[in-house]
This record gives sequence, structure tokens and C-alpha cells, in this order.
Amino acid sequence: MHVSVELIPRDTETLLRDAAEVRSCFPLADMINIPDLLRFPLRSWDAAALVRPHFPNVIPHIRAIDIAPDAPLPGVGQEGLEAVLVVQGDPPSDLRHLTYPNTTESIIRRYRAEAPHLSVYAAFDPYRRAPYEEMEAIARKKEAGAAGFFTQPIFDMRMLDLCMNWLHGENVFWGISPVVGPRSRSYWETTNHVIFPHDFEPTMEANIAFARQMMHAVRAQGGNVYLMPLRVNLQRYLVPLCDV
Repeated sequence: MHVSVELIPRDTETLLRDAAEVRSCFPLADMINIPDLLRFPLRSWDAAALVRPHFPNVIPHIRAIDIAPDAPLPGVGQEGLEAVLVVQGDPPSDLRHLTYPNTTESIIRRYRAEAPHLSVYAAFDPYRRAPYEEMEAIARKKEAGAAGFFTQPIFDMRMLDLCMNWLHGENVFWGISPVVGPRSRSYWETTNHVIFPHDFEPTMEANIAFARQMMHAVRAQGGNVYLMPLRVNLQRYLVPLCDV
């Protein structure tokens, strides 16, 4: 089982400190994945180059709608880069940021044609639309050349079981994220349309217990996980998961 930790590229100093902390306190991690967030000046592929001395295996997220038709693909030619994760990308709040009518599939095809040495991952989200629509999108991404998928974080073992059946035989990194407190829960419900199970507990202890349960289930099925430790102390969340 590969274990990735998602780190937010707020700035160079914070990113390098977080990467060093993950390496020190969570030896189970063999990968870092980095989202591309427009509210921060550090782009994901530049952040990946900074993190690589700590973790050779780093996967930057690439927003499809940001890439101009005649622009080079981000990360192509970057020494040591082996994979990217192509996401569609939410429209920016700042209208000065140009976007383009690309699809995830069109950018995956460009990577496969222009950078065949890179593995290209795509996203899977079981919450934002009907399952049949998401599975149709998965089929299109596979046809375009996706080598595997990173899921949105999942918060229910029953949902995990359903999704494992839907994605049976695929190379999947299953997302796990702590949700601690009402503000964090509201973010996932409002932004990502997550429906939490009725017995969900937004405490650190309950989230650690769920992460352990989910990691054991994924390991038993031969899958991979990525941990998204948003708004929590890295050591407090990750150290209890070291022996999974």
C-alpha cells in the first residue's frame, strides 16, 4: 500500500517545514501530493520541485481549466517528476485569472501525447453528482489515458465499500481527511456536498479511529491511501497512524 500525505503549498517555508515534519513523524508515508490553489502564489509543480529532496515521489495537482492551448504543460521536463494528477479545477473568484474551456480528458490526452514518461492520475468524487455520471466520467478519463485515480475524501465505511466495488480493479488512492469541529464539517457539506453518516463524530479521536479503520480496509483490498490533514496538527493526527 502506498501512503501519500497532501500538503498545502502556502509558502516555501511552511511547505518545507511540513514536509520535513511528515518525514520525521510519519515514516509510513512514501509520497506527497500537492494541490494547486490559486489563493497562494506557489504553484503545485514548483512546490513539487521544492519537496522532492524530502520525498522523491511527489505528485502535483494540475488544474485543467488553467492551461492555455498553446502553453506548455506544467511539470513537463521537470527533473525527477514521475506523475501528475489532473483535476478539472473550480472557476476562480478573481476574474483576472484566465481560464480555458478544457476538459480533464483533453489535458490527460495532452500529457500522454507530449509527456508519455509521466503517469497521469485523475479525480473521482462520489458526492457531487449521481454515481452513473461519475462512472461515465471515469470511463472517459480511462479512455484518455488516466493511469489511476485519487478520490475525494470518504467519511463512511459503507460509502467506501460501494466505491471499492465501482472502482474494482483500478489503481486508486483513497482519500482520508479529518473533520474536527462544526466549521470543518460545514465546509465539506457546503463545498463538496458530503453527506455524513448519522453517527459521525467531528473529534480528533474519532477521526483517527476512522482513518485507521479505512486504512486497514484499503490495505486488505490492495489499494493506496492519501491523507489530507487539513487544519490539524500533523503529529497529533499522523503519529497514531504509523502502525497501520
